[in-house]
Amino acid sequence: MSSTANSNNIATQLLKAIWHAAQGDEHLLNRVAFKGAGELPSVFAVTDLAAAAMGAAGLALSSLLDAIDLVLGGVATASTKTVTVDRRLASFWFAYSLRPIGWKPSSVEDFVMGDYETSDGWIRLHTNAPHHRAAALRALKLTAPSGRADIAQAVAIWPADALEAKVLAEGGCAATMRSWQDWQAHPHGQAVLSEPLLHWQSGAVIAKPLWSFNRSRPLQGLKVLDMTRVLAGPAATRMLAGLGAEVLRVDPPWWDEPTLAPEMTLGKRCTRLDLRNPSDRERWISLLSEADVLVHGYRSDALATLGLDAEERQKIRPGLVDVSLDAYGFTGPWKDRRGFDSLVQMSMGIAHAGQQLAGSTKPKPLPVQALDHATGYILATAALRGLEMRLRTGTGSIARASLARTGALLMTTLNHSEKNNQALAQETEADQSPAIESTFWGSARRLRWPVEASGVNMQWDQPSGPLGSSEATWRR
Repeated sequence: MSSTANSNNIATQLLKAIWHAAQGDEHLLNRVAFKGAGELPSVFAVTDLAAAAMGAAGLALSSLLDAIDLVLGGVATASTKTVTVDRRLASFWFAYSLRPIGWKPSSVEDFVMGDYETSDGWIRLHTNAPHHRAAALRALKLTAPSGRADIAQAVAIWPADALEAKVLAEGGCAATMRSWQDWQAHPHGQAVLSEPLLHWQSGAVIAKPLWSFNRSRPLQGLKVLDMTRVLAGPAATRMLAGLGAEVLRVDPPWWDEPTLAPEMTLGKRCTRLDLRNPSDRERWISLLSEADVLVHGYRSDALATLGLDAEERQKIRPGLVDVSLDAYGFTGPWKDRRGFDSLVQMSMGIAHAGQQLAGSTKPKPLPVQALDHATGYILATAALRGLEMRLRTGTGSIARASLARTGALLMTTLNHSEKNNQALAQETEADQSPAIESTFWGSARRLRWPVEASGVNMQWDQPSGPLGSSEATWRR
């Protein structure tokens, strides 16, 4: 079997796992075709995961179009629907899609963030946010470190697990590097591995779940409330915006993502609300009452403490498609733990496997933040499937996914053939869309969208812009 055929077989198996988790019709799987050769450099099948996750979202769109045809026209045209995924472009989208013209996105990484050797292993400190950096420095009893060497010296005297616990107690983010074997024996690893890739629960019934369909822009007229940060959730809502949905992103007043905003706010309006403030919370409830889809990435206890748990959200907006994500899953001792892609890779054995199989002296993470991006497209799949269920039955839905559970799916592709992988062909100008995007920061182009679905025009009606630049209102 050729390397391309083997890769497409792996992508097909991953697609099947995601589609099964999304409760999709297995007979539709043959609509999806993968094209292109090459792999991202990894001991894991990262390119296959990228193609499968984006392919699942494309298949969910195709299945939604079936429902649209049936509800509006009384017939389904399944035989004419195809989904084609460009593996190479999917790999590129798992890194960055934006190509600035004459400017560069700002960088906020500081010298504290990174992997450090401890007295008994390795730990990763995640400190991009100022309050997370301050928490790490408090844990290390450092007030004004002059450079990375000071951090390394302070970390070196700590056992990894003890420092991890201390940073978390201070309100920060950190992760000990564990092996896959250790993760499988860990109480939380066992909890995550027993979870489904997608948790599903039926929601409340809506009386009239129809909207005015534009086949080339199938989500036009729908409202998506985006309560996500960084990569996974924003990747999901970026796709929904590209299908025509009105996406309103809501961030607290103190949060910013200057590096990622040009990449992840494409097609969205962005506002700020503090849900701990009663008036802002009432404004948010008003927005939710008109939303068709809610995507949020808050820890599982965060909205519940404000009296806005999933059950209450269904009361506020019957028929709501409620999609959420968490770093470490929704059961087990770490279900409320803060986390990011790079931390989950350390916790569950991905960075350790990369180190061991590459013969490296340091942790070796994935070449892209694949857990974030893959989970994002799994969330988009869930949102589209939820809309289809609502269209067919009038019932809302609640779906949940986690980076750690997506990581477990990736772990099934662990192999020893990184050196034998065919490299992806270098990007060319032909890989970029011809349109110029006038972002807030300057002109740019985007990579072409990797997924082709029959009759659907993937485009974004609004260029990327900074967080907090719009009013907390729906446009239409």
